[in-house]
Amino acid sequence: MATYVYETTDAAPVHRFEIRQSMNDRPLDRDPETGRPVRRVISGGFGLMGVGKSDPAPQPASGGHCCGGGCGCG
Repeated sequence: MATYVYETTDAAPVHRFEIRQSMNDRPLDRDPETGRPVRRVISGGFGLMGVGKSDPAPQPASGGHCCGGGCGCG
């Protein structure tokens, strides 16, 4: 299951929420709580890259964190 972020698209103030869905589920078109129209927000995420046997293993950035520290990811 993946977590997706949605936001409302009507004239009222924007409301963002997260929902867990299978990657095979259709994207929502309405907020399940209010019925307002929504769209899925595309975010950067964290892509995974395969490492071949001859490729060196990826090393964490300085500070021992995956992104260099400061974000709390480590």
